[in-house]
Amino acid sequence: MFSHTQETDSRFKALAKALSLCLSKENISPVMPGAQFQAAVSVVLRSAEGLDLLLIKRAHFDRDPWSGHMALPGGRRDPKDINLQHTAIRETLEETALELGEGTQYLGQLKAFKPSSVRLPKLTITPFVFGVGRHVQASVASPEVDQVFWVSLDELRGPNSESYVEIFIPNGQKQEFPCYMVEEEPVWGLTYRIISELLELCTSSGQRAP
Repeated sequence: MFSHTQETDSRFKALAKALSLCLSKENISPVMPGAQFQAAVSVVLRSAEGLDLLLIKRAHFDRDPWSGHMALPGGRRDPKDINLQHTAIRETLEETALELGEGTQYLGQLKAFKPSSVRLPKLTITPFVFGVGRHVQASVASPEVDQVFWVSLDELRGPNSESYVEIFIPNGQKQEFPCYMVEEEPVWGLTYRIISELLELCTSSGQRAP
């Protein structure tokens, strides 16, 4: 799991332990009832003062149900992918030019998620967690991505980070959803749920909020 050729951030070790305990307590399956497709995302944490999380802003495409949203790098499983972890690694490279190869620390996986709206594709999304060094960079590498961000976990856990965003739903009405605000952009929906799960695990592993 950890590279012995470089110093390992102690917070990565603690989080890996928490992820392992979570995996042993829950029946984490890559396929959830009713799902027609499988997908994976990368939760990339960069070693920094407060650990930085990699986020992307998706480009605007009419046929993309997550068009323009803040998200984690990832996508649907390709038939050539060995497994879902490979899907997450491949998609991260294609979208952000970040290669999760040598020197990357695989920390574990979170439980699988599925969209809560019946209007979204019926898929299961599995998040895989990786730790990288403080000097690692990412950049826009795909037409599907508009921007790339590194955001501190301490900032996400701060008192002013959580808010609500109003979203128009197909019947023309507005509905409020909880979100994190990053660079004045709302992080809501599936990505919000995944990050919230991550922050809970970070807290359980001994990383306290500021």
